[in-house]
Amino acid sequence: MIRYAIFIFLTLFAFQLTAQTENESPERSFRYMFYNVENLFDTEDDPEKNDQEFLPNDGKFWNKYRYRDKLFKIYQVITAVGKWKSPEIIGLCEIENRKVLEDLISRTPLYNAGYKIIHFESPDSRGIDVGLLYRENAFEPLIQEKIPVHFSGNRRSTRDILYVKGVVYSVDTIHVYVNHWPSRWGGQLETEQKRMRAASVLRKHVDSVFHADKNPNIIISGDLNDYPDNKSLTENLRAHTENYDKARDELLYNLSYYMQFHKKQGSHKYHGEWGVLDQLIVSGNLLNQSQTLQTSLNHANVFAEDFLLEDDEKYTGKIPNRTYIGYKYNGGFSDHLPVYIDFFSNEKQAD
Repeated sequence: MIRYAIFIFLTLFAFQLTAQTENESPERSFRYMFYNVENLFDTEDDPEKNDQEFLPNDGKFWNKYRYRDKLFKIYQVITAVGKWKSPEIIGLCEIENRKVLEDLISRTPLYNAGYKIIHFESPDSRGIDVGLLYRENAFEPLIQEKIPVHFSGNRRSTRDILYVKGVVYSVDTIHVYVNHWPSRWGGQLETEQKRMRAASVLRKHVDSVFHADKNPNIIISGDLNDYPDNKSLTENLRAHTENYDKARDELLYNLSYYMQFHKKQGSHKYHGEWGVLDQLIVSGNLLNQSQTLQTSLNHANVFAEDFLLEDDEKYTGKIPNRTYIGYKYNGGFSDHLPVYIDFFSNEKQAD
């Protein structure tokens, strides 16, 4: 409890300093973060959703204490990723509803960061959605919509893709996509067509943005349940994995490929192997150093601090410190690590 109290005090102090600095001289730079928070459910039964697994007297015996602890841990991660300056924009997945986001930004010290919520209910049978948090003093949303992903035949729809167009610090317009593609439950090859379908739906919308805007600033993020070299990414989404230094404005580039295969980073561990399921993809103009808004390969990373990891008892090394291991409560953060990317204006390029 003492450690938590100190953490809260320092965070509140840092948020206050951040707010003062931003009010005096806002910078045209921002950090975008994506995080699969591993089943952030409230403790109430939704009769229209299959949420029995996360109720106080059933399944995993999910109670108010565990829920509050989970909210606090997500707040800790957001604060740590921001390095005492809360990230301007945060994409999240595996959230049950809008209520859990409201609790996150009002029942933890995040209430001082000035976050607002963008969220739509998805048709997922378990009730898990995607959502976006943004700092009101940094980002102004102009368009927000959900993009449905339907399958042919009798197969159900999957989680919607969230699309938001907005302006950062009243200057740069960006297009943000938050994804959570169908899982590999049942086998990678057996479920591959579902993710390829999600990629095709996303690509169609991206093409409409490329057609409507000249050199749009596109940021695609999400738990795609495929790796950067899988067909859904390389063929359906057509996210390029080379020639980053000669990026073409009209193409997409998968920075997660570089993160996984060159930086040897991973956001998720499966059967002892790390890989980047939680991906960051940008339009080529954002890699063009002559553009007003820009980033680089070095500014996209997995956040893999020690406090988010624990010993991997089955394999070697470390593994994400999870909330649950099967039905056993582990009291950790998530089975995924967050990813983040920094963007800078041409006038304030970082070293």
